[in-house]
Amino acid sequence: MGLVHALCKRFSGKGIEYDELFSAGCLGLSKAINRFDESRDLQFSTYAFPVIMGELKRLFRDGGTVKVSRSLRELSLKAARLNSENLRENGAELSVSQLAQKLQVSAEKIVEALGSAKTPLSLTTEYDEDGNPQLDIPSPDIQYEITERLSLEQALNALDEQDRRLIILRYYKSKTQSETARLLGISQVQVSRKEKKILAQIRTLFQAAI
Repeated sequence: MGLVHALCKRFSGKGIEYDELFSAGCLGLSKAINRFDESRDLQFSTYAFPVIMGELKRLFRDGGTVKVSRSLRELSLKAARLNSENLRENGAELSVSQLAQKLQVSAEKIVEALGSAKTPLSLTTEYDEDGNPQLDIPSPDIQYEITERLSLEQALNALDEQDRRLIILRYYKSKTQSETARLLGISQVQVSRKEKKILAQIRTLFQAAI
């Protein structure tokens, strides 16, 4: 296993995640174990080295576990070439619609082709000497978010109908104070004053709820 990790590290940072490299390396190790002939008076590590390397190189030839069709890969190269030419001549890359028009394909196909050319991002940032992930991307506390939403809903339900409608128009439907005033049949000054008062009331109710 130490040999697998050592060989995987040679290829790390070259577009394929370490987990994929390690899986390919383990496959090579398994093949080497099954095919090794002790009668040949050869050290196992000497025999396993090229077998593991072969699986790692095969992974790169196949483009990793994320497979991209040849036509999509060719379209990606054509789009990249057009972008480079336009950047050199005009100082800017072509838009998706311009690329689609020049290459006579749909905009959706261009987006797919450009996306296929990007290297996938790993969910881990670093690995230790054994290839184990050291730091994971933190995930948000969904339970806390749900609690906040429920508390806010309770605070809104405690308002009278017009005050609740004012807040919904301003903060859920993104209406301006003038638009809100017109819809509620009051002046913009009244909306401004009421909004400040209602927000203070919501804060109090919200804090009490949590």
